Amino acid sequence: MNILLIYPEFPDTFWSFKHALKFIRKKASFPPLGLLTVAAMLPPEWSKRLVDVNVTRLKDEDLLWADYAFISSMVIQRTSAQQIIRRCKEANLKVVAGGPLFTSEHEQFEHVDHFVLNEAELTLPPFLEDLNNNCARRIYTTSQFADIQETPTPLWELADLRQYASMSIQYSRGCPYHCEFCNVTSLFGRRPRTKTAEQIIAELDSFYRMGWRGPVFFVDDNLIGSKKNLKEELLPALITWQKEHVPIPFNTEASINLADDDDLMRMMSEAGFDAVFIGIETPDTDGLAECNKKQNKNRNLIEDVRRIQRAGLQVQAGFIVGFDSDTPSIFQRQIDFIQKSGIVSAMIGLLQAPAGTKLYERLKQEGRLLGQMSGDNVDGTTNIIPTMDMDTFQEGYKNILRYIYSPENYYQRIKTFFREYKMPKVKAQFEFSHILALFRVIYHIGIMGNERTQFWKLLLWTSFHRRELLSLSVTLAIYGHHFRKISELHVL
Repeated sequence: MNILLIYPEFPDTFWSFKHALKFIRKKASFPPLGLLTVAAMLPPEWSKRLVDVNVTRLKDEDLLWADYAFISSMVIQRTSAQQIIRRCKEANLKVVAGGPLFTSEHEQFEHVDHFVLNEAELTLPPFLEDLNNNCARRIYTTSQFADIQETPTPLWELADLRQYASMSIQYSRGCPYHCEFCNVTSLFGRRPRTKTAEQIIAELDSFYRMGWRGPVFFVDDNLIGSKKNLKEELLPALITWQKEHVPIPFNTEASINLADDDDLMRMMSEAGFDAVFIGIETPDTDGLAECNKKQNKNRNLIEDVRRIQRAGLQVQAGFIVGFDSDTPSIFQRQIDFIQKSGIVSAMIGLLQAPAGTKLYERLKQEGRLLGQMSGDNVDGTTNIIPTMDMDTFQEGYKNILRYIYSPENYYQRIKTFFREYKMPKVKAQFEFSHILALFRVIYHIGIMGNERTQFWKLLLWTSFHRRELLSLSVTLAIYGHHFRKISELHVL
C-alpha cells in the first residue's frame, strides 16, 4: 500500500513567519507533527511519502504513485485543503482526512472518502482494520480521549528537516481552563493528559540523531496544565538531557499563572525554555469575566509579564478585541498595555467564534454568526456580529496595528523588554548561516527598510546596555518586519 501524506499550505499569516523565514533561507516554520505521528501509526510494511505543500509542490507523479492520500489540516489551511482534495479526486485518488479542520467541519467536504476524526490514536485503528477487511466506513469519530502515553514517535525521517526553522513536540493535550472562545477543550478535554518523560526524550533523540540542533516548540496549548508531572518528571529529564547534548532552545505556550511559581520558571529556564506564548486577551476585567478567562482575573498582568521575563522567558502574547463588554476605549487600553508591558510579539485580533466553542453556540442562538471563521487571528475578519458599531470596531483595530507595529513603537517595546529580560541559560548553537542571515538583515532592514533608523538605534543602544542580547535584537527586528508586512497585507 502506498500512502501519500499531504499537508496543506499555510496562507501568509502572523504565525507563518513567511517574511521572516526568507532571512534564514527556510521554507516553513514547523514540520507537520500530527501527520508524521499518524504516519508512525500506519502499518510498517506500507510505503509512505510526505508532501508538505509549504515546502514542496504536489506533483502529478505523487498522486499517480499513491493508493490513498492522507490529509491533515487546521482551519487556517482550509483553502489549500480544498484545492488538494480536488486534485486528488481528479486523479481518482481516495482521500482520508483528519485533524482540527475536518473534526470541526467534515460536513463541508463531500468529496472526502473517509474521515478519521478526533484523536487518531482512537479512530485510526478501527479504520485500518475495516480497510483491511474491505468494509471501511466514511466517518470514524469518538467522544473519548486517548492515552497519549501510547502515542508513537513521529516519523521525522519522512520530512526534509533542513527546510524548517523549528521542530515541534507535544507533551500534553487538554487544558484545565474553559475560555468561551477557545476550542481546545472541545477537541482535547479539560483534563491535561501527558506523555512520559521517556517519550519526550525519545522524540528529542530521534531528530537530534538526524542532525537537528535548532529550536524546538512544545506545541501544548498549556504546558503547565499539569504542573506536578512537569516539575517532577519532564523538566528534570530535560535539564539532564541538555547537559549531555549540544543545548537546544525550547519555547511553548502557558497560562499567566506561570508567574506565580518561581521554582517552575527557574526549572523551565534551566531546561532550555526561553520564550512562552500567553493568552492575555484583554486588560479589561469585564472582558475577562465575559470570556470566562478566570485565570487572568484579579491579577496585575503587567507585573506578571515582567516576573516571567525576569526569569529568562520572553513573553509573547495574544490579545482580542470584540467582546460584548468592549467600548471604544478598549483600543487605546490595549495599546497602552502592550507598550507598557514590553511584549514585543503581540498578536492582536478580532474576536472569532470557532465551531464547537461555547461562544459559537451562544452567538448562534443570538443570531450573531456570520458563517465560518477564517482561522487567521489577525487578518482583520470576524465571523461574529459585534455589539460595537462595525466601522468603529474595524477602525479601532486598524489603529492598534498601526501603532504597535510602527517602527518607532515596536523598537521602543524591544528596549522595554530588554530592560527586564534575563539572559536565558541555554543558548542556540551558532551556525555559519547566521552570518549570512545577518548580511540579509543589514541590507533589507538596515539599508532598504523604512525602519532602518530605528534598527541602527536599537543595535547601538543594545551594544551599550545589553550587549549579550545583540543577536536577539536582530531576531526581533526580523519579527517586526514580518508583523508589519502581515498587517499591511491583510488590514492596513
